[in-house]
Amino acid sequence: MKKIILLFAISLFALSCKDDSKTTEVKVEKAKQEIAYASFGKEINDTDALSSERMMEHYKNLKPGDTVNSKMKGKIIEVCSKKGCWMTLDVEGDTDVMVKFKDYGFFMPLNAEGDVVINGKAYVSETSVEELRHYAEDAGKSEEEIAAITDPKFEYGFEADGVLLKQ
Repeated sequence: MKKIILLFAISLFALSCKDDSKTTEVKVEKAKQEIAYASFGKEINDTDALSSERMMEHYKNLKPGDTVNSKMKGKIIEVCSKKGCWMTLDVEGDTDVMVKFKDYGFFMPLNAEGDVVINGKAYVSETSVEELRHYAEDAGKSEEEIAAITDPKFEYGFEADGVLLKQ
């Protein structure tokens, strides 16, 4: 009888030491990486922004004086060095877009660089020699470079009411 009780006690002890912990699966969802932007002017977002290549297709169909409401992505080439009142964006390599801000309601940081999303009106215009010289002066160009400007320029423009600057 003692052997049976001893066998029962050992069995009970062995069963009580059994690892009954349950493993749970932890599901980790990948969070969509949100791009951080500094916002200037009207509150906008980066959804539905056209690439610079797609925007060029729209520009090629415009005539001087025409406008089209749009939102586009671009890369900053230059910003007004005096107060940030205009900037130029790179579009398709050798083509650039002059961006001005609606009613001078906001300005870009003087050291702004990188990618931006702009919202507003795209247009095509002919810029006079005087205005081209003014922009060159604002950009800090030399007197020789400013004096070399002698012909008006047919260019693509954009009046932005909101800008997102990628940080």
